[in-house]
Amino acid sequence: MKGDIGVIGLAVMGQNLILNMNDHGFNVVAFNRTVSKVDDFLEGVAKGTNIIGASSLADLVSKLKMPRKVMLMVRAGDVVDAFIEQLLPLLDKGDIIIDGGNSNYPDTNRRVASLQEKGIYYVGTGVSGGEEGARFGPSIMPGGAPQAWPHVKPIFQAISAKTESGEACCDWVGKDGSGHFVKMVHNGIEYGDMQLISEAYHFMKEGLGLSHDEMQATFEEWKSTQLDSYLIDITTDILGYKDDDGEPLVEKILDTAGQKGTGKWTGINALDLGIPLTLITESVFARCLSSLKEQRVAAEKLFEKTIAPVQGEKKEWLEALKYALLASKIISYAQGFMLIREASEDNDWALNYGSVALMWRGGCIIRSAFLSNIRDAYANNPEIKFLGSDPYFKDILVESMPAWRKIVAKAIEIGLPMPTMTSALTFLDGYTTARLPANMIQAQRDYFGAHTYQRIDQPQGDFFHTNWTGTGGDTASTTYDA
Repeated sequence: MKGDIGVIGLAVMGQNLILNMNDHGFNVVAFNRTVSKVDDFLEGVAKGTNIIGASSLADLVSKLKMPRKVMLMVRAGDVVDAFIEQLLPLLDKGDIIIDGGNSNYPDTNRRVASLQEKGIYYVGTGVSGGEEGARFGPSIMPGGAPQAWPHVKPIFQAISAKTESGEACCDWVGKDGSGHFVKMVHNGIEYGDMQLISEAYHFMKEGLGLSHDEMQATFEEWKSTQLDSYLIDITTDILGYKDDDGEPLVEKILDTAGQKGTGKWTGINALDLGIPLTLITESVFARCLSSLKEQRVAAEKLFEKTIAPVQGEKKEWLEALKYALLASKIISYAQGFMLIREASEDNDWALNYGSVALMWRGGCIIRSAFLSNIRDAYANNPEIKFLGSDPYFKDILVESMPAWRKIVAKAIEIGLPMPTMTSALTFLDGYTTARLPANMIQAQRDYFGAHTYQRIDQPQGDFFHTNWTGTGGDTASTTYDA
């Protein structure tokens, strides 16, 4: 019996994807660099299944149907390249290598082009949903060599999460590294969502003085609103989880957040492409700030820092906080799709933004009730530049604005850090301001560096320089965008 697909890497994500494929009737050949893990897997959770073990890469390849499909579930970086080099002599033209890890998309661009020259089709596939998603239905975002899609489509769409109407949360993203780019932005939005929820929790706990039972009850209520999402669900569970001594476990966790780099990559790409990804970038910086634990403890004592309690009716503040969180969350997704659009146009990927929203509708970490509304927004207007301009989202943002300002202003007043919720609001204020003070920046640049400026009373594209002091001269520097 030949295998439909081979999977290399038996960490928890690899194992769960293999079991998921087996459940859906596909014959999977499993291999791990430490071969003893294959035996452990087959004698453990995979016992009694149709999963086939391989003792080497050559053994794995020999047990696969043509065209062979080999999926790498290994650490991103050099490990992926090393496995590709070992596989190449064993494969034939038309065979397919799939990278299901969190690779940086320029690496995927390089691998797609390099392997295409050798007749091998390469697919860079974002997989989201964590351990549970991998086992029972993740969001899958494949991109790369389009010739591979008909061969991997039946497997990926079978094992992916499904929407309530039965649509697979998996579709072809586009060429080159577009699948991994979309997954990277997904992770950036995930960073933003997690920080936003943490700021709401912080406001409830330190500002309003709510108990953990009260906070859990609030998040439970929010699950039946437009805030309904996977991250709201798990936050509700976390707030209700008690340690062995009956105290909330979350308060015993050290307040230093880790990161694996995808949020940072998202911010770097936004800077490279000139997209104001303010909320997501702030969420990365918030994690960096959290890591300075010893410095923060010392600085709190030095500045005699206290957070003043919020006065007023708690129920009213919680209602305002709900709207502030919802509006900020919309900005997070809107900025993410601005970055995806810019990358698509810059790389000639021709991405379908509504399809991306559908892929995130189920299975993934950022799955959320209003992703269906995002898909509808792009269905109604594929050329929409800013998601907040869609009537559905515009109405929410306008309705939320007073509460949003109230929460951010109060947080600043009492000394409670709220970087992402604040940056989301100031982004929208900037985006909806027709004339910003950047004219002063251009004047300053021209004053000290002769970088020139454009005039509002002259055609755009004509650049001018002023000898501001009378002694600087009339020669201008070359113009450039910044």
